[in-house]
Amino acid sequence: MVLLLFVDPFEDLDPDLAALRPLGGFFVLRTVRPAVGGADAPRIGRLGTLAKSYKKDTSDVYGNALTFRVETVSGRLGAAEPRVAASIAHQALAARLWSVALGCAVRYGRLPDLDPGLLRWDPAAGAPDDLWLTEVRARPGGTGPAPLADSVAQAVVHGHLEPLGETLRDRYGVAAGLLWGNAGSALAGAARELDRWARANNRTEAAARTRALADALFAHPLLSATGTRAGLAFRRRSCCLYYRVPGGGVCGDCCFTQPPRSSPRAASG
Repeated sequence: MVLLLFVDPFEDLDPDLAALRPLGGFFVLRTVRPAVGGADAPRIGRLGTLAKSYKKDTSDVYGNALTFRVETVSGRLGAAEPRVAASIAHQALAARLWSVALGCAVRYGRLPDLDPGLLRWDPAAGAPDDLWLTEVRARPGGTGPAPLADSVAQAVVHGHLEPLGETLRDRYGVAAGLLWGNAGSALAGAARELDRWARANNRTEAAARTRALADALFAHPLLSATGTRAGLAFRRRSCCLYYRVPGGGVCGDCCFTQPPRSSPRAASG
């Protein structure tokens, strides 16, 4: 990989992650500082962490947060099949995680620690998923494209998407290929939005960072086979099943050009 020389200065990693706010709602990560408190602190304290949501044990209320989220998505979309709602809920959460991580990598040149135990969420909220980081502390790592891409992959792929996918496969029987296709689609979408912001604001270095990071991340073994790419354009090799939602169709990056009419489990892998 050719390392790029970035001359656009990075922002300091501030306790409110304010540099993410101009990027749009999917990139914003709200923060709670327990020592300072604030009006939102009691509410956030009642919300479960993503770490608890990823557990396969559903014996307590927080363990059921992911199930609650899938049921919420199902009710809002009218999706009768649980695996369809699970897929759509998964892609939405993946998009939030990729957006936050890429936004921090491009704006700050480093990531805050995005450990699932530090991220709280409200499974009853609307889109985009409501995420709160309870402690802002820098994750170790360099500022070049390769170290940053590795840090993002460790945080998102291994820290979140692997345990999330295992839980959804266990509970709803969603195919692994579909879920990694969702992850690839969400990554491509986040990179396009970040690149669009950078170009609209004449931040050519930020656009270059975004593209370099996307290239490096799509080289990851779990993402490399999820679709075909041309720059930031992406066409996935699987289908998220949105066409099975009442009034739904195929997405812009779907492997299908029109909704399939074959087996109910078409394109599940």
